[in-house]
Amino acid sequence: MLTELHIRNFAIIENLDLNLDSGFTVFTGETGAGKSIILDAVETILGARADSTLVRADAPRAIIEGVFRMDESIRPALHAILEREDLLDDPEYLTLGREIRPNGRSVARLNGRTVSAGMLREVGAYLVDLHGQSEHLSLLRPREHIHLLDRFAGSEPRLQAYHETYRRLQKVRREYAQLRQDAEDAARRADLLSYQVNEIEAAALQPDEEETLKAERSRLANAERLTTLAQEALQALDEGSATAPAATDLTGEAVHALQQVAHLDPQQTSLAEGVSAALESLSESARTLRAYLETLEFDPDRLDEIEERLDLIHTLKRKYGGSIAEVLAYAEKARRQLENVTRAEERLTALREEETRLEKTLAEKALALSAHRHRAAERLSAAVQEQLNDLRMEGAGFRVHFATRSEAGGLPLPDGSRVAFGPEGHETVSFLIAPNPGEGFKPLVKIASGGETARLMLALKNVLTQADPVPTLIFDEIDQGIGGRVGAVVGRKMRRLAENHQVLCITHLPQLAAYGRQHFRVEKRVQGARTSAQLTPLEGEARLQELAHMLGDSGPAGLAAARQMMERAHAPLPRE
Repeated sequence: MLTELHIRNFAIIENLDLNLDSGFTVFTGETGAGKSIILDAVETILGARADSTLVRADAPRAIIEGVFRMDESIRPALHAILEREDLLDDPEYLTLGREIRPNGRSVARLNGRTVSAGMLREVGAYLVDLHGQSEHLSLLRPREHIHLLDRFAGSEPRLQAYHETYRRLQKVRREYAQLRQDAEDAARRADLLSYQVNEIEAAALQPDEEETLKAERSRLANAERLTTLAQEALQALDEGSATAPAATDLTGEAVHALQQVAHLDPQQTSLAEGVSAALESLSESARTLRAYLETLEFDPDRLDEIEERLDLIHTLKRKYGGSIAEVLAYAEKARRQLENVTRAEERLTALREEETRLEKTLAEKALALSAHRHRAAERLSAAVQEQLNDLRMEGAGFRVHFATRSEAGGLPLPDGSRVAFGPEGHETVSFLIAPNPGEGFKPLVKIASGGETARLMLALKNVLTQADPVPTLIFDEIDQGIGGRVGAVVGRKMRRLAENHQVLCITHLPQLAAYGRQHFRVEKRVQGARTSAQLTPLEGEARLQELAHMLGDSGPAGLAAARQMMERAHAPLPRE
């Protein structure tokens, strides 16, 4: 509900701070005093177009701010929006604001942070229904009608059962469509996939094969040079020449001499042992080198074979991946796709059977839900009709309209037809009104605006009061075209509506105004050369004086009549 409204330099309002209670609040005053400007301000913070002409003359900006308490019925939905945008500060309250400059620029704020006007509209739709010249009419949004009817009908158990089957059917359909697409794609590629798998399998690749082949190719390509170098090393190590003894011979001589030294000087034993170990290492290296020389041979055929193998590996890598591992992975994926081609038909048949079964089950639940809604629609129409009669709209008619649309892939009905369906069922719901006899039923959005619309909304709101979660309802001059007796009826309905909502109403009828829990008088005052709207809370004698003035008699008789109206208005309401 709206708890605070602060307005600065907006039209003829210079400075206004309004604290509002729950229940029924009325605003009265002469025509042109500025009552509707207050509603314009509320519309502006709810995301309506910011009109720069409403900035007070000579003011740098107009500022409007509203503080709302989030009722429990709408708190989860609002928290989801605020958390999504990282705007949730207080779990119970939120603030909507708008700053308008004379140059046309405006800034929208939510909880003090700059947001788009669209964000204000999204949040505002949960907070306020403004019945008058406003876009904020949930009852004028046809997509909301089915939700209002369901809440009125108590359809939640049936709707939940429908939703469960609906979600399962949609999942099966998505899986079927994806599998069918995959199967068709794979079938078109089957020959190619088979060729690719055979090509990779025929190559019989090994994970580390490429590195091994490259090392062998290097040895074969350099076999002559490697042989020459190895022989030179072996000669120096173990064979020697006529002019240069071998390293092992020279080291052997050193070992023999050091053994003699160690015999004469035991402290040099470790030195002799170290050189002896070096001799053994040289001898082992010589043996290894001889074995290596035996492996070296120039084999052109083997070199050609290796080059061909490496060319094959390079070709496969270029076609299927950057490494042997990637080529093998590609082959595995292609094998799975080929297997899917053969298994797809079997799975598609099973999914089609599951889809048919779920369609039948969903159709049964949709028809049960529809029957429940139709019964509730009859009760709703009768209740709204009764409300309209009370409001002197005896000639008006109200109807809940159900419609279906044929669709080839839709829900199968018992008569063999197929109709479009969605998460809410297979029918669309809209509220229709016939404002006058003989005019026929039309959508709510197309009926005349003004008091007639507001009275219709009041009738609907009274019937749907438990179903409609929007906490704050604002009615702009709902008394247009009605007299005092009907004004009292409207007042009683407003008061009853205010048992579950915060209701704000601009009125010229004292019979209606008397029912308000809060009463504010709006009036224009001229100070110097400037006109401004002032708002005064009325209680006690001041309120009686206002009602008497509205009756046109400020004398004793008018005050007595006002007092009687107040007594009747605040007596216990009769049960409906």
